[in-house]
Amino acid sequence: MPEAAGSSKPGLVRRLSTFDMTMIVIGSIIGAGIFMTPSSIARVLPSPALIVFVWVLGGVTALCGALTYAELGGMMPDAGGVYVYLAKAYGGVWGFLYGWTYFVVVNTGGLAAIALVYATYLGYFIHLSAVGIKAVAILGVLFLTGVNYFGVKLGGTFAGVFTILKVAAIAGLVVFGFAIGTSNASPLVPLIPKSMQGGLASSIAIAMVGVLWTYGGWQHATFLAGEARDPKKSLPVSIITGTVLVVVVYVAVNLVYLHLLPVASISSTQRVAAEAAQSFLGHAGGILISVAIIISTFGTAGIYTLSAPRIYYAMAQDGVFFKKTAFVHPKYHTPTYSIIFQSVWVIVLLLFGNFLQLITYAIFADWIFFALTAAAVFVFRKRMKDLDRPYRTLGYPVTTLFFVLVASWFVINTLVTAPLQSFAGIAFISLGIPIYYYWKRKSSGAVVN
Repeated sequence: MPEAAGSSKPGLVRRLSTFDMTMIVIGSIIGAGIFMTPSSIARVLPSPALIVFVWVLGGVTALCGALTYAELGGMMPDAGGVYVYLAKAYGGVWGFLYGWTYFVVVNTGGLAAIALVYATYLGYFIHLSAVGIKAVAILGVLFLTGVNYFGVKLGGTFAGVFTILKVAAIAGLVVFGFAIGTSNASPLVPLIPKSMQGGLASSIAIAMVGVLWTYGGWQHATFLAGEARDPKKSLPVSIITGTVLVVVVYVAVNLVYLHLLPVASISSTQRVAAEAAQSFLGHAGGILISVAIIISTFGTAGIYTLSAPRIYYAMAQDGVFFKKTAFVHPKYHTPTYSIIFQSVWVIVLLLFGNFLQLITYAIFADWIFFALTAAAVFVFRKRMKDLDRPYRTLGYPVTTLFFVLVASWFVINTLVTAPLQSFAGIAFISLGIPIYYYWKRKSSGAVVN
């Protein structure tokens, strides 16, 4: 919890402005996905109109989720965010399972994967062996650990700078792509090409998996609620504003991809952004996009290093995680051991773990918690009618219900299409149940909820 006046025990401090929080929302959503997933989407939906449709639909879904999370953030502006909402809505074990999954695989596995992306793209400029790529990834993790160790404001400023740089790079691609790029767009008709494999509904469903993954991330701002100034106002504003801006950016950049490249070219390359930039800038375009990807992924890694440790801090405050992770540095006011423990595990995954397989479980698990967290708004509206709500979800209950249904569909679809990975993911989450009860008994011996 934030440091109280006159308290001798160091605590978190509220130093993040609304602008900082908005940059964290944007930066946590925009990572490597927008540079990579459009090609896989074009392979299953070889139609410009349908490609734009799924990105708009994904944006509407993300916005509904952001509107819902904004209500939760405004009414419970505590460190740990989603962990707090789940624990209060469904009982402590659900909050713990979220934190457990985030620590062991979701955030740490994501961080490891992102670290490999920026290290791999650095190899565009410097020859790196497989060992060299891992070494650069680990050095990046250590650097980001240091940045976030020395104060939340420093971490927030770092996130803001890199977010501005990545958005500027994407904006440059969009503006100059339309201004000086030659149109090579595929025809808009037929809407459903004969070359499309499978049914329309099935193809859209497959494409939406990549779209929804690319839109995820706004929840990271809630983890930092305990360090936001005036969080009851700034958290809803930052979540909604940041998500709206990302939707605009994502739709715009897909339109410029479709303007510069035929759908067949988009579907056949893993470097769609580089191909688009090269179409009007030549070799320099590939260099600039590689720099943009390094900036984008490194900035997102910085936010992940900053935000998720507040979950483990909140868990330790409740006595269900290592006691050291509740420690707050007396000078820098950061949960230093929480940050360090996370980074150590990321490095372990980079060195020894088959974390790419874990990512499949992580995405599945994350959407289970997306659905549960959004549904918590219904729980709190019924159970805590008089609780102060500085912001109420726009379009409630339709927007919240829509997001819960889409998140539930995502989970069910994954169960059907990837049952082995899904059940492994469920088993992995379930492993946290006995660990939760162990921590509760160890911390207090009290009756657990």
